[in-house]
Amino acid sequence: MTTTADTAPLCLLADIPDGGAVEIQTLVDGENESLLVYRHGDEARAYYNVCPHAGRRLDYAPGKFLVRSGSIICAAHGATFQADSGLCLQGPCRGESLRAVPVIVTDGAVRLGARA
Repeated sequence: MTTTADTAPLCLLADIPDGGAVEIQTLVDGENESLLVYRHGDEARAYYNVCPHAGRRLDYAPGKFLVRSGSIICAAHGATFQADSGLCLQGPCRGESLRAVPVIVTDGAVRLGARA
């Protein structure tokens, strides 16, 4: 993935409720992708909006995610993922992980890039 902190922001950190997630449509390696961007305090994590169990989207409606107590829950089959790591803790894909997309937060904006 060729990205830098100079790329256009995906969104502002303030646009994501703390402990919540939003969907962002963006180009990743030249492909238009749906990403889930999760916020925890001043940090953000991004994952492809795809459950590893059956390849279905994680959201229950476009851009609406079930996020509770630091967990992301797949609306299709109830798989529960640790939001900070993407690891599936319970459900049909236990032990697998969401595919992470590296992001950084600079000047209050979430951008594609490598983590420090």
